[in-house]
Amino acid sequence: MAINVNTVYTTVLSILNKEQRGYLTPFEFNNVANQVQLDIFEKFFEDYNQYIRMPQTDVEFASRMDHVMEEFQVFETSANASNTPTTNIYTQPSDLHRFGSASWNKGTNSPPIEILTNKVYNQIKLSDLTQPSDNLPVAKYNKNQLTVFPDATPYASSDVTFNYIRKPALVRWGYYVGNLGQYIYDSTSYGDDLINKNSSLLTSVTTNPTNKNAATSNNVATSVLPSGGAGLTLDITTTGASGSATVTSVSVNQPGSGYSVGDIVNATAAAFGGGVGGNLQVTLKASDFNLSGTGGSTNFEISDSQQTEVILEILKYSGVVIRDPQIVQAASAFVQQDEVNSKR
Repeated sequence: MAINVNTVYTTVLSILNKEQRGYLTPFEFNNVANQVQLDIFEKFFEDYNQYIRMPQTDVEFASRMDHVMEEFQVFETSANASNTPTTNIYTQPSDLHRFGSASWNKGTNSPPIEILTNKVYNQIKLSDLTQPSDNLPVAKYNKNQLTVFPDATPYASSDVTFNYIRKPALVRWGYYVGNLGQYIYDSTSYGDDLINKNSSLLTSVTTNPTNKNAATSNNVATSVLPSGGAGLTLDITTTGASGSATVTSVSVNQPGSGYSVGDIVNATAAAFGGGVGGNLQVTLKASDFNLSGTGGSTNFEISDSQQTEVILEILKYSGVVIRDPQIVQAASAFVQQDEVNSKR
């Protein structure tokens, strides 16, 4: 189970504020959290290499090697080559972090591809008995590409399946700004094309009716051109004299999905401002979306068994960010003791 990013952030802030050590902004936290997750993720490989050389136990739940393998399984995946090949050169998936193996899907039952050095490949070419075939494929691995033999046409990205470990997704504590300027956690799952929840769209208004009644209308449904997005609802406030009020506040109630920059969102006259006057139109800008805004959150992908270490490591980095050596020393001591205990 993943670690909730809000639990970690609020815990870190509670410890820092209790000791009056300063404050870690969301931007600083996200940067530190990603570094910590990557540090712990890379340490899995070191631990696995260490445990595999140690005496093993078959006692249930006590095998350290099995525990590390459980940490890996979240990140194990497979995918076809990322390019559309015109030769026998296949590019690895863009999210590949540690190469595991590759399969040749033109052979019977997709046999594994044996990875060879240039020297070994040049040697096997010299003998008719060791020539590669669809059921005994070989490849040279260089510059994130597999050059596969036999060179068999037609070429397709589905010829090769890469089995690998990917990197964890970037951690993100998303937020919107409250009425008092405070940061409020946005639990919506992050998406590049997701509209920022609870954000203001007032600066994106392109048609503001001037003939409304003063009113506050919540959860107003919208339509969109070009079509594609759905589910966006707005909270709209109109102020002014009856019959001449204008829109002064537009905020996202529900972000919906499927929207793009340049989409024209329309709220009909009957749905807000007393149900009189004209329609409201909003033309979505890049800053209205998670990718360029602050909305949407992504939890840590490493398992919750690492939560204590995550918090301690973030506190250690926090001491560097806010220039407090006592935090660094205290957190480092806890991390070191935890590390010693886990390796006994």
